[in-house]
Amino acid sequence: MGRLFLSSPHMSGNEQKYIQEAFDLNWVAPLGNNVDGFEQEIASYNSVNGAAVVTSGTAAIHLALRHLNVESGDTVLCSSLTFVASANPILYQGANPILIDSEMDTWNMSPNALSRALEDAKTNGKLPKAVIIVNLYGQSARIEELMNICDSYGVPVIEDAAESLGSEYKGRKSGTFGMYGIFSFNGNKIITTSGGGALVSNEEEILNKARFLATQARDSAVHYQHSEIGYNYRMSNIVAGIGRAQLEVLDKRVEQRRSVFKRYHEAFSSIPGIKFQPELPDTKSNRWLTALTIDPNQTGISRHDIIDRLAEDNIEARPVWKPMHLQPLFDGVAYYPHEERNSVSDYLFEYGLCLPSGSNMSEKEQERVIGIINTLLNK
Repeated sequence: MGRLFLSSPHMSGNEQKYIQEAFDLNWVAPLGNNVDGFEQEIASYNSVNGAAVVTSGTAAIHLALRHLNVESGDTVLCSSLTFVASANPILYQGANPILIDSEMDTWNMSPNALSRALEDAKTNGKLPKAVIIVNLYGQSARIEELMNICDSYGVPVIEDAAESLGSEYKGRKSGTFGMYGIFSFNGNKIITTSGGGALVSNEEEILNKARFLATQARDSAVHYQHSEIGYNYRMSNIVAGIGRAQLEVLDKRVEQRRSVFKRYHEAFSSIPGIKFQPELPDTKSNRWLTALTIDPNQTGISRHDIIDRLAEDNIEARPVWKPMHLQPLFDGVAYYPHEERNSVSDYLFEYGLCLPSGSNMSEKEQERVIGIINTLLNK
């Protein structure tokens, strides 16, 4: 049987129209009508004033930190339970990350841990330059509560919505609460441009600066003049064309992923020892990946048993992200657990599992996954 991936690209069928238009106009390099159109359409979909499309979500975070003048010796708070791309740009700027634990109701940043970290920072006379809040696997964090905490200390928020495009919090799109929001269009995301990302904001000055920095920070002059460090981060017109076609089907992809989650939930939620990532009331997760925890003491099997058995059948499954505070790269970095002697991120990493969740996965393919896991459970 063919390989069943965790989350593979799912084309709409309309991508070639935009790509051909770029070829017909000979706009194949960065900038062009697709770039402009994609930025406008992302902004419209998310009800924000504007967007800047770039080469990756990582680049978008980096540009946000640059705009905040984060530099060597500064501190930035960041969710610990995330992919390394959320935290790496802090290191790009020579700044010091402080890692914040999750809480069980969302698997995202703990307001309790964040409050302690900011209070300590205030006591020490050095508030962070920013807080990076991640919306894990499509589920929004307790964003209003977290925003209120950050606002009370005057610290700006970068909302890392790389995994939560199309998700909602109280009717408002994920990624639109912070001063900066970022999305990813990597090949495994809910929609893809093959590789790419976006920075969104309601402040036009932020977006203009981001576009300037992303285009090698070229000054306004006939000759090539540069007064500050810039980057080659602008999305190409061809790639943006793929994104425009993908964005047209985003709501459909959200419903398809939620249907995948629903079938897994119906199959396993009643089994003692299996718990799915919760969906906070008044939120709608895009369910980018179906994530759950397996307690081997209750189920008789571990998440590694499932991963290994699925691999034998050419099916990809993975543990949840390894928290940043457990990564060798961040050894010795300050970490604030949810509660003293209670690190939620450690628990989720030890027992957490992500199952194949692609929007292009057929019900028959999903039943194949469910059947293998049921066989393990019944043993």
